[in-house]
Amino acid sequence: MQGSKGEMESQLDRKLRRALLQKLKSLQRSGVGQLSRRVNQPVPPAEDLISEEDEREAMTYSPGGNQASQLAIMGKEVEACIKCHELATTRTQTVFGVGNPDARLCFLGEAPGADEDRQGEPFVGRAGQLLTKIIEACTLKREDVYILNILKCRPPGNRNPSTEESENCSEFLHRQLDIIQPEFICCLGSVAATNLLQTTQSIGKLRGRFHLYRGIQVLATYHPAYLLRNPPAKRQVWEDIKLLMKEMGIEIPAKHA
Repeated sequence: MQGSKGEMESQLDRKLRRALLQKLKSLQRSGVGQLSRRVNQPVPPAEDLISEEDEREAMTYSPGGNQASQLAIMGKEVEACIKCHELATTRTQTVFGVGNPDARLCFLGEAPGADEDRQGEPFVGRAGQLLTKIIEACTLKREDVYILNILKCRPPGNRNPSTEESENCSEFLHRQLDIIQPEFICCLGSVAATNLLQTTQSIGKLRGRFHLYRGIQVLATYHPAYLLRNPPAKRQVWEDIKLLMKEMGIEIPAKHA
């Protein structure tokens, strides 16, 4: 019971910190450049910057439960989506996402391929098998993380998503991440990274360091499909993954490190 209690308190702290960060960002958007204090007046504790509503939400937080139901409802919305006519008329089914709804880490790809379109689950083809090996080398399982894509439908011929398609699907993507509230996101490939971070920088310039998305730490690296075509790049990806695991506080076994 003690371990369970400690885990709940840790997750509650995460929720409060996220609420605080969102509150500070809201103040910044409204034109507040800094929080000043008067002489001899103590700085209010961080909790005072969080609204009662935010705190109530954190206190009633149930790991995995509420997120799972919200994601399930949203998945039905995605199934009914016809914003992109070509994708809606050529898909076998939508590919929403899979994994732990309370995951600390999300892996974000670009779009479903043929295998994913057929099975309704992201990263199940050859590239997905390689991703699974990477996850397991970090002492994790696919069930521990959450895996999703920029697009929820397969583009014909596995082409890259168009700008319009990415924009149409962005609402679902942002809502998914808002529900899961991961601490870390690993962008797999340039399409995922440039869309999430709203940048034009190449994956080569983005990788190897952390970026921020709504207070979440983001690491970009090469897509597993790229590694299948360019095996030497596996070394660079593994360096990125080790950096990610170090930041997460996860120790990689010596045989993999």
